[in-house]
Amino acid sequence: MQQITNTILMVRPVAFRLNEQTAVNNYYQEEIDGVMPETIQIKAQREFDAYVEKLKGIGVNVIVIQDTEEPDTPDSIFPNNWISFHENGNVGLYPMFAENRRLERREDALDVLEAQGFHIENIIDYTAAEEEGIFLEGTGSIALDRVNRKAYCALSPRADEELFIEFCEDFEYLPIIFTANQTVDGERKPIYHTNVMMCLAETFAVICLDSIDDKKERENVKKHLKEDGKEIITITETQAANFAGNMLQVKAANDEPYLIMSASAYATLTKHQIETITKHCKILSSSIETIETCGGGSARCMMAEVFLPKK
Repeated sequence: MQQITNTILMVRPVAFRLNEQTAVNNYYQEEIDGVMPETIQIKAQREFDAYVEKLKGIGVNVIVIQDTEEPDTPDSIFPNNWISFHENGNVGLYPMFAENRRLERREDALDVLEAQGFHIENIIDYTAAEEEGIFLEGTGSIALDRVNRKAYCALSPRADEELFIEFCEDFEYLPIIFTANQTVDGERKPIYHTNVMMCLAETFAVICLDSIDDKKERENVKKHLKEDGKEIITITETQAANFAGNMLQVKAANDEPYLIMSASAYATLTKHQIETITKHCKILSSSIETIETCGGGSARCMMAEVFLPKK
């Protein structure tokens, strides 16, 4: 069992913009005043292409799927929310909060992976939960410790507790449940995705513990991370707001581990935090400012990790 992979699936956008359907509970999204939609799309594509080139440059196997103009899917650049791939050949399909995000699910993504020699054993489909208004947005909602078989989930309108427990039973993970909040207009409101406030790497975890207001829940999360030998690197709520929690560790050439993050996340880290991370692995950052501002997601959200076995 491995925690990190060399193969990443990414979706190149054709109509990227601020998604009004997700903005209701993603408080990271912002309008870019005075910028035409066509300009936003062009900038997003440039950021995406430069990011992919950087990943390929260190030896990551990036499988890029081109989005289609129809149907209209402004958030297609974040595939990790609707699909996950596992070492036993299982694939998870997830129920999405925003109706227009449900259109991102594409069977041809599986065809592309099979054509590249990956084996799909079984598809576990939770999408019927959408009809009941129940959601669980993939590895956005769930942070997986694949080696220690633990799954961390910050409950929110996009992460239902019962469905998360069902996922853990199906995929054989121990559920670790908590609520992570951020301050919005003076009120504490749930952070929309777990992967905004925590990143699980092989030997460390980057986490905004300050966002877990309940002391018992906070101590429980720390206990599990510590007993699994993870060095805990804490970030502030301000750093999390700059996507310093939205990172992903991947395998580069020769199985060398890298922590992937955005340029804005890197810029907000302290010298001590950077030194602590680089004791464990190298860092790769890329500027994705337009994607972060309009999409309210960052580097980790753009990567769906492929752990499927080869045929």
